[in-house]
Amino acid sequence: MASTLFRGCAAVVTDPGAADGVLRDVDLLTDGPAIRAIGRDLVAPPGTEVIDARGWFLFPGLVNTHHHFFQCFVRNRAELDWTKLSVIQWLDLIYPIFSRLTEDCFYHSSLTAMAELAKHGCTTAFDHQYNFPRHAGKRIVDRQFEAAEKIGLRFHAGRGGNTLPKSEGSTIPEEMLETTDEFIADCARLIDTYHDASPFSLRQVVVSPCQPVNCYRETFTESVALARAKGVFLHTHVGEGESPVIAARHGMRTVDYLEEIGFAGPDTFYAHCWELTHEELRKMAASGTGVAHCPEPVYLVGAEVTDIPAMAAFGLRVGLGCDGAASNDNSNLMHCVHSAYMLQCLAASTRTHPVPEPRDFLAYGTTGGASLLGRGDIGRLAPGMAADLFAIDSRRMDYVGTRHDPASLIPKVGIGMATDLTMVNGRIVWAKGEFPGLDEAQMAAEAEAALATINL
Repeated sequence: MASTLFRGCAAVVTDPGAADGVLRDVDLLTDGPAIRAIGRDLVAPPGTEVIDARGWFLFPGLVNTHHHFFQCFVRNRAELDWTKLSVIQWLDLIYPIFSRLTEDCFYHSSLTAMAELAKHGCTTAFDHQYNFPRHAGKRIVDRQFEAAEKIGLRFHAGRGGNTLPKSEGSTIPEEMLETTDEFIADCARLIDTYHDASPFSLRQVVVSPCQPVNCYRETFTESVALARAKGVFLHTHVGEGESPVIAARHGMRTVDYLEEIGFAGPDTFYAHCWELTHEELRKMAASGTGVAHCPEPVYLVGAEVTDIPAMAAFGLRVGLGCDGAASNDNSNLMHCVHSAYMLQCLAASTRTHPVPEPRDFLAYGTTGGASLLGRGDIGRLAPGMAADLFAIDSRRMDYVGTRHDPASLIPKVGIGMATDLTMVNGRIVWAKGEFPGLDEAQMAAEAEAALATINL
């Protein structure tokens, strides 16, 4: 299999959360999908591609733990600005648009999001695809796997769904509703077709009912039964302001409701969780349930800043996510690492617990995300780990005065450009400003053409 030697790296950030997680002036050698060695003066086997990495910082590939790729086709639109609308007004506008998307729209919007993620150092992406308009059919996630293969991204597909009609209190248009049986049957089909639990797997499936307020209780109980029977993970939205609604319906807030169902544990992670109490966070820590924190929607939605210091103090597993373009108009997880740290600094005076160190926020985007997805083979750079990494050439004016602390560069300073190289499973998927073997301009034109078919 192919091997690559990165010769003379200025720094390799092996484990962002560790005090000794940076190696200076070393080489990194890959062998097939894995890292073979990190050290000085490594010998390259015959046929190895040697890359001059002088001045480069190498980082573990970022792991995106929450997104809605399809929303890339509804962004940067003034008429859908959260700041000018109430949540209900916004939902009434946005969901009918979502319900018009076609299968091709889902494919091209996924390709769009994955391309942007890869450009900015993301090597593993989880997408929460909960929108299944009846006219678009059931092969939407199949097309997402197709897009992931084209870009070369490691993809965890969250098969979402909504089952509760508007007449019973949801916000979902009729066109986007499924029955619980439909939802569970397609989850099972996708798991049987695509889920690969082997080391260095590029394809996995997560059972991901959209959120408790938009689903029947049986949807969640059946999700738990299927996921545990198949040995896959669980995901949903929690703590986005819905807890009072769940309490009115079921006599308990969301965390207790889901724990009672069994939708909690080391194989489960929730998105957002900004409204949860310290008691609820402690319950999640005790059960092993993780949190996919999405910092950038905080700017647009205006919700309170998620209490990451408390989560860290209680020992919750935390990863980072972009969230969808309806509440974050980009798919740049590297930017989210910076936003996550800066938001916590902004809210520090209101917190009981101290803000974690800057490098910890890079760890949330790497080792933390790997933990949420149950992956022991990604998130760090070490022999035997997946060769998932990205490179930044630090020999730029942008980084003068910052090079003494590579692990804090992204969270504290921020990176304002694409990576110099992104590698997934030992394959270079982005380098020198292009996707090897792909025509970016053509992909963009095809995506714009698909977008034009829905007459926004």
